[in-house]
Amino acid sequence: MEQVIQTFKRKDAEERIPVLRMEIDYELVSLHDAMAEESLEKINQCKVRLEQLRQELIRLEA
Repeated sequence: MEQVIQTFKRKDAEERIPVLRMEIDYELVSLHDAMAEESLEKINQCKVRLEQLRQELIRLEA
């Protein structure tokens, strides 16, 4: 049973990683826009979100 659960989790991770990479790309574009606008609030929001996405990606790739 444990092996079935691990296989299911692995499949979920394989499907989530490409989506996560697209989310990171989008957030980087948002960060670029915020920097161009010189909006410190938006910059900080983007950085926080990017850190969350980075940590999730590290967990899934491990």
